[in-house]
Amino acid sequence: MNRNEGSFTLPSLSSIKTAGIIGVVAAICMVLPLMIGFGSAKLSATSSLQGVILAGILFPAFLLALLRPRLLVSYTLLIWAVAPELRRISDWSEGVYHSVSLLSLAPLLTGATLAIPVLREIHKIQKSSTRIILLFAVALAYGALIGLAKNGMGSVYDLANYIVPLLLLPYFAVTRFKPKDIDRLLYAYANIAVLVALYGIVQYLTVPPWDAFWMRHADMMSIGTPYPLEIRVFSTLNSPGPAATFLVFALVPMILEKRWQGTLRWIGVLLVVVCLLTTLVRSAWLVLLVMLLVYIGTSPSKGKWKTLLQIVFVAAALFWIVPKLPGAEGLVARMETLTSVSEDHSYNERLGLWQNMLPMVAANPVGQGIGSVGQGTKLGNGGELGEYGNMDNGFIALLLTFGVIGALFFFGALGAIAKQIVSRVISKDNLQSYARLSLAAWTGAVVSLVSDNGFPGLKGYLIWMLIGLGLSAKEIIESSRKKGTPHAAIERKITSH
Repeated sequence: MNRNEGSFTLPSLSSIKTAGIIGVVAAICMVLPLMIGFGSAKLSATSSLQGVILAGILFPAFLLALLRPRLLVSYTLLIWAVAPELRRISDWSEGVYHSVSLLSLAPLLTGATLAIPVLREIHKIQKSSTRIILLFAVALAYGALIGLAKNGMGSVYDLANYIVPLLLLPYFAVTRFKPKDIDRLLYAYANIAVLVALYGIVQYLTVPPWDAFWMRHADMMSIGTPYPLEIRVFSTLNSPGPAATFLVFALVPMILEKRWQGTLRWIGVLLVVVCLLTTLVRSAWLVLLVMLLVYIGTSPSKGKWKTLLQIVFVAAALFWIVPKLPGAEGLVARMETLTSVSEDHSYNERLGLWQNMLPMVAANPVGQGIGSVGQGTKLGNGGELGEYGNMDNGFIALLLTFGVIGALFFFGALGAIAKQIVSRVISKDNLQSYARLSLAAWTGAVVSLVSDNGFPGLKGYLIWMLIGLGLSAKEIIESSRKKGTPHAAIERKITSH
């Protein structure tokens, strides 16, 4: 009651919204333990343990999605990084290897919580972002229809691996990230990458028992033997490829800008580089080189020299450190194959794959549908990879999955994204560094298609995260202009930060 006027005052919309959020959180806190208990009673002991761990992972994601959506991406990055290791430890503690585990769903389910802030703020999305999302949606809908008809439930899992990373595009379009928020996210990513690198180095030197258990039972002997100095490092990830991908996409911003390096600064950079060497994934170095060149090439003259000096510093440190590492002979021999590509067995296999698969794609322009290529083939094949489970060419994988029609929409969406990024890069402002990083990620993603299709799963999540950050910087400028905030003020904040 207003004492002066004797009338009731209606509660504000913000207070209603806050009360609603508190109510939802309270309901989740009350209902979730009951659901876990009921589910555990119905499941086997193994599935019950996996379910409890999965619920413990998902609960913070729901809270962040409701209360602090800007922190959600950092948390999902952490889950993408550690979930495979949690699965290995869980199997090892039971003494039983599970080819299919509930914990495999942890990164996807955690990433799916991005839909909460997206749906809440969907009215803020702009037409340029809507057009890109629609192009991807048409491609995915087409691939899903063909996939359900040909590949069954395997297509559902594979579709989730495409959709969850793509949620980052509308997420960044509706969640107003300030420059300091973007920097904090990249800083957090760098710290997670350093932790992954540290564990990878420990793994290389000692091979923890749960990792050795996993290698023996999952038939992962193609990445070495489970003994110190005889293993291709996969750290906390599934295999050397994803581990190298996670490290490379963190390493590029760490090298380029001081504010993106993480807590350990240059020591962290060197740790990540050393761990990347022990994965022995040469395609990762190609992506690293391309991304660095794109960022440097689009930088102002002063920034180019500074970045080049930083790269020279890292290269000189490696030149001194690598020969002193345990097992350095194998690392050096692996890297030397980059200078004789024509004699490399892996290169010749990929060339043969391109020559053999193109006629097959041309003979089947409709495509095999989602779920026909990659890890999704396990679900319809008794836990084993299907005919196209290992596809070492991303262009062929996309054409085989989406056919000619779906691939046109998919690559059309990639082209529309590139157009938006380039328009940001050529603009003159101090938010340009985010756009250049975005362009570097886009180029690295396209170039890496020569070795694999990185758009689903972890790699896709990292690609769309870095691209989304650059497009988010575009939204900062446009929203500031609408509110009348002087653009120079934003520039000063970036420079001072």
